[in-house]
Amino acid sequence: MNFNPTDFSGIISLMDNKLIRVFLIAIIALDILAIAVLAFLVIFSNRPADASSAEKIPFKVESGWSAGDIAQSLEDSGIISKDIYFIFYVMWKGEAGQLKTGYYELSPSMSASQIVEELKTGKIRQVTVTIPEGTTTSDMENILREAGLEKIGENELVDAVSISPVYAYGVTGLKLFLDLPEAGNIDGFLFPDTYVFEPAAQLNTIAGKMFANFDEKVPDSVRVRIKADGRTLYNVVKMASLLEKEVQTFEDMRIVAGILEKRMEIGMPLQVDATLIYITGKKGSELTNADKLIDSPYNTYKYLGLPPTPINNPGLNAINAAIDPAKSDYLYYISTPDGKTIFAKTLEEHNANVAKYLR
Repeated sequence: MNFNPTDFSGIISLMDNKLIRVFLIAIIALDILAIAVLAFLVIFSNRPADASSAEKIPFKVESGWSAGDIAQSLEDSGIISKDIYFIFYVMWKGEAGQLKTGYYELSPSMSASQIVEELKTGKIRQVTVTIPEGTTTSDMENILREAGLEKIGENELVDAVSISPVYAYGVTGLKLFLDLPEAGNIDGFLFPDTYVFEPAAQLNTIAGKMFANFDEKVPDSVRVRIKADGRTLYNVVKMASLLEKEVQTFEDMRIVAGILEKRMEIGMPLQVDATLIYITGKKGSELTNADKLIDSPYNTYKYLGLPPTPINNPGLNAINAAIDPAKSDYLYYISTPDGKTIFAKTLEEHNANVAKYLR
């Protein structure tokens, strides 16, 4: 039998073709598998940590954070289940460089794609905070901190108002300081209102906004009138701080302002319970006769005249009442438990009112 080399080459050629086909099929299969795995990973990494969650979680992206830093913080905050899934997703989508510094509200129910779209906006979250009339600076500090303002440290605002006259806090130009005595401070000029701040707002920004609000609410024309009456804005604010805690309505505030002005004119102690409350921290119903003997310059039972500083930050009604006190024949007043003010001309009438309404 003769050997024909062409027969062997044909076999080899046939085998090569089969190997090539197998190889190509294997490559295609691997590609399909890779695509399937990749698709699975993309879908898996995009899943929310808890689709049923209704929780809103404040989240802050700091300046200079990488995608890895953000992913780790998201995991630590409970917004995503694993940082590696989020990193894979943003890298696959090419979004790693698009995530921006800002303040956000995110939820575990959000998918990675939703989180990424939110983090691309660079939102600056706003904090809305309402300061009630008659709030002490100490209580105001707590309100600001509880609202989410991050830069208000323990006693920082309280310490700030004790500085005379706090020009360091960016309020040098405000005309209100022209009436401050040498030893006076800015307690009482933090105007109570509703404000909107960024969470990282600095103390000078917060205080400056409140001072500017006061400056707007009590314009130059009003200050000219106060000076023309021989009074100072600082004493008006002190008086307003007493009225804010003593009575409720604007008309009653005006009458009480007139009574307190009359007491000062005749050399009578103001005898304002609100100052004892300021000293002791008690409720009005808890005050005793012993409290009236406390040796404090804020004790208006013991010392004549207005207290050294305002005892709170009064609102516009109290300030306007202090600016425009009403003349009356009254020299005494009490506030009933339901908030009504009862006036009296004589001590006898006053004592009768005390017995009738407060005992």
